[in-house]
Amino acid sequence: MNKSDRLLAIVLVLQRKRTLRAEDLAATFETSVRTIYRDMQALSEAGVPVVGSPGQGYSLMEGFFLPPVRFTVEEAVALLIGADLVEQAFGKNYGHSARGVQRKVEALLSQEFIREVEGIRSTFRLLDIGEANQREREKQYAELLHEAILHRRKVRFRYRKTIPETDGNRESVRDAAPYGLVLARGVWTLLAFCDLRQDIRRFRLSRMSGLTMLEDSFDLPEHFSFDDYKPPDNRTLEVRLLVQPAIADQVLEAKSFYIEEMADHPDGVLVTLRVRQLEEISDWVLGLGANALVLEPPSLREKIREEAEKLLKRY
Repeated sequence: MNKSDRLLAIVLVLQRKRTLRAEDLAATFETSVRTIYRDMQALSEAGVPVVGSPGQGYSLMEGFFLPPVRFTVEEAVALLIGADLVEQAFGKNYGHSARGVQRKVEALLSQEFIREVEGIRSTFRLLDIGEANQREREKQYAELLHEAILHRRKVRFRYRKTIPETDGNRESVRDAAPYGLVLARGVWTLLAFCDLRQDIRRFRLSRMSGLTMLEDSFDLPEHFSFDDYKPPDNRTLEVRLLVQPAIADQVLEAKSFYIEEMADHPDGVLVTLRVRQLEEISDWVLGLGANALVLEPPSLREKIREEAEKLLKRY
């Protein structure tokens, strides 16, 4: 947090807390007590009526307030929950910024309003999905990639694919020009121009390792728009499954990107998917067990049959 932002935040905190010691402010803003003393001097010189009481702390002169910003309960809840989400999904820099937003919003609310907002906010719970170390690494990667995007610097990383290449290799080293980051369904994805493939590709951060920012710079294509970009639809293989009602919710909650439609059927639920390669979903279909029946294509039916026979021999 730079000095000007910290000074404003201190005023907002004092408006809400009334009286705070220098040690408390230093802990809140992760700085030294000496810095807080200098900040108080700067506020006084700027005309903010800061009152220092020995043994008690700092407060604002009665009647001083910043121009009010008014929120409805719903607006305040939206801002605070949004800040919670940012703090959870992003690295430490944006996490600190999110906490700053929360302090500023809360400082503008009356105590009665805060109780009402907190009552509603307490009915929401944002869960961090996935293994802790993996999620922390993704946050760090997202932060580094965001820096590379802002400074137009290329990146290098090892990438692990779920489907092996023709030579059986699943990993490769990629140099890429990062265009933007997408967080969808809890999954971070990088949109970048891949030097190896000479095309725009998407990379899941969870499959990256050894990410570094290079000295090489890049320029965005003249007419490229990250917001408007839509990847070419090369999912040309249609798959149709008939699943038992008992697992219909399980299939729906999987939120697979490949599912295009789910429709009621006399014998269960008809699920239509569209994929690039059958290997993308064959393991998932196997995991559904006997509760799913492959209707189309025949090649997937044969693949599932072969895997089932292997499992039977093993057990």
